[in-house]
Amino acid sequence: MGVCLFTYALFFLFGVVQLVSNAQQLSSKECENLGFTGLALCSDCNTFAEYVKDQGLLSDCLKCCAEDSNDATSKIIYSGAVLEVCMRKLVFYPEIVGFIEEEKEKFPSVKVQYVFNSPPKLIMLDDDGQQKETIRVDNWKREHIIQFLREKLKTTAAV
Repeated sequence: MGVCLFTYALFFLFGVVQLVSNAQQLSSKECENLGFTGLALCSDCNTFAEYVKDQGLLSDCLKCCAEDSNDATSKIIYSGAVLEVCMRKLVFYPEIVGFIEEEKEKFPSVKVQYVFNSPPKLIMLDDDGQQKETIRVDNWKREHIIQFLREKLKTTAAV
């Protein structure tokens, strides 16, 4: 009876360890579904936390990032961005609409692309116009989008 109880305890403990280890890092597919495709550096999550005060989103970000150095040269800056959103769903995102209608012209390197059924997301582009990072912005406030773009786009791109 004691051996059986000990065996069950070991299986239970192993299951708890597996749950904890699985909670620490998510697969790339899970991260993509959460909107953290290409968000590679954990310092980006810290920057993200300054603008978006949602602990759940920060937790997801930290589960999808890779550790980076504290070196200032590790900051990634992009040449441009595409704000992708479904035109039919815009009614649900007044902050995105406000950005497009009133702020977008301040960012000449940001293009708006309407894609059927796409959640609102920023697709960050390198010098060659290639996609390097995708960040969902469903719950972002207009000022968070503006600040993020000011920090992540080359200075010549943002006014």
